Amino acid sequence: MKDKPQNKGLTVNLVAIANHQSEKRKLKPFNELVQHFSDAQGRAALLGMLRGIEREALRIDESGYLALDGHPLELGSALTHSRITTDYSEALLEFITPVNNQVGPLLQGLTETHAFSVRHLHGQRLWPVSMPCYVKDEQNIPVARYGTSNTGKMKTLYRKGLTYRYGALMQIISGVHFNFSVSQELWQSLYELSDKSVSFEDFISESYFGLIRNYRRLVWVLPYLFGASPALCSSFIKGQKTDLRFEKSGRGTLYLPYATSLRMSDLGYTNKEQEDLNISYNSLPEYLAGVRAAIKMPSANFANIGVKVNGEYRQLNANVLQIENEFYSPIRAKRVTKSGEKPSEALARAGVEYIEVRALDVNPFSPIGIEENQVRFLDLFLLYCLLTESPKSDAAEEARLSANLKSVVLEGRKPGLELLTETGTRSLQTWLLDLFEHLDSLAKLLDGDKQDYQAALAHWREAVNDPQKTLSGQVIQQLITNGQDHGQWVMSLAQQYHQYFMDYPLSAEVVSDYQAEAQASLYKQADIEAAQSAVSFDDYLTDYFGTSS
Repeated sequence: MKDKPQNKGLTVNLVAIANHQSEKRKLKPFNELVQHFSDAQGRAALLGMLRGIEREALRIDESGYLALDGHPLELGSALTHSRITTDYSEALLEFITPVNNQVGPLLQGLTETHAFSVRHLHGQRLWPVSMPCYVKDEQNIPVARYGTSNTGKMKTLYRKGLTYRYGALMQIISGVHFNFSVSQELWQSLYELSDKSVSFEDFISESYFGLIRNYRRLVWVLPYLFGASPALCSSFIKGQKTDLRFEKSGRGTLYLPYATSLRMSDLGYTNKEQEDLNISYNSLPEYLAGVRAAIKMPSANFANIGVKVNGEYRQLNANVLQIENEFYSPIRAKRVTKSGEKPSEALARAGVEYIEVRALDVNPFSPIGIEENQVRFLDLFLLYCLLTESPKSDAAEEARLSANLKSVVLEGRKPGLELLTETGTRSLQTWLLDLFEHLDSLAKLLDGDKQDYQAALAHWREAVNDPQKTLSGQVIQQLITNGQDHGQWVMSLAQQYHQYFMDYPLSAEVVSDYQAEAQASLYKQADIEAAQSAVSFDDYLTDYFGTSS
């Protein structure tokens, strides 16, 4: 989310937040709050949501193999472009939307970014699923390069460190991130309903952490509905040890019959080094203290890699986290940073500005990896998490949350699946149906005379009643019921979407805008490199970590 959503100029009093428990934010029951916002002013406050999407996609050649060449020059600088960049690898494109308060224009902008990019890939395609497939040699996966500036070198070295720590294959798994914030008008209304025991600014951060805690309690809902990686190419796990008992299909497809998102399993974005960090989401100060401690916490395993060996850096440091971005979490509290500012420093300076949902697989049934009905469901889901009372979490609850997520990731479509609660177990389907009843009242309010949110909710309610209608269920049907090999199926989608983007109508004005930003981003990178040429990389790193909070 590159643009700054809101809460400009906030100053957060960390001591004040720490001295007030989440119980100070006592909310009215959810249904009463929905009723409170049922007039025109309240509905407008709810509809003032801001969203941003970040979609990752691997570049592949016409045979389906991972592209090994550099980031296309026509797309500008991956270091400074606001909409087109790279993630771990030179081959892993990341498309970033500007912040938008309308769903249609948000997705149109993302589509235009795809279409412009595809026309400058020199015949290459985009891999339209989360899990990679045709990688000839993991050692040849190209780490992203960001130029000769110290900033660019540090970004590349961080990724080199990830390679040494976890292997390159895990780092080219693709996902979709959804950034979300609510309007100042909604914050003002909620604050007026509170006991005002903390400042307005602190109330916002406290409330976002309440949303985060409730999201973590219900995060399993997202892989159940939107998980789209129940299967993968057998080449992905070559040489890896796994306890998962895969079934085989076709020439090289491995799958778990009831899995939803292998991307979120131990095969994907997990980090055993981080399991004991116990970073708390009970308040902003506790969260910041946990992140800062993790950045300074030594790791014996990573120390064995070495930091600078024979004059060449292998990683930024030997701590559990090289930098804050290495902290893997299905949701993050965020604030747009100032130049040279670390994420935690931005949060400490001015509080939480928006949240980043990170538990979304690439939707293979959409050319852009996400559909409108998913965005509208996320709106409802996140508003529900915000508007529902959110008690603080303890170690016992955290263990339950982790177990529930793992259960749904590996066997979410299993008939009769039970999830853990504080008092015992509860049927996944019963829990979902109850949640949908709450979301329904919110959907009706947001829709007014329209049916957009109610239609999205109805669409996903079908997946509650019939697991085959989840994204993972549809993938399994394509692969197993229809007897298609995973790699071949994905390649056919890649070709189909390639043609879609080649044919997509881009106006001359839109094309000119992208060309101008690409050129401007290259100039900006050159300016950064010129300005930093006098400072050695060693001194730059010493200064960067020496000023850590």
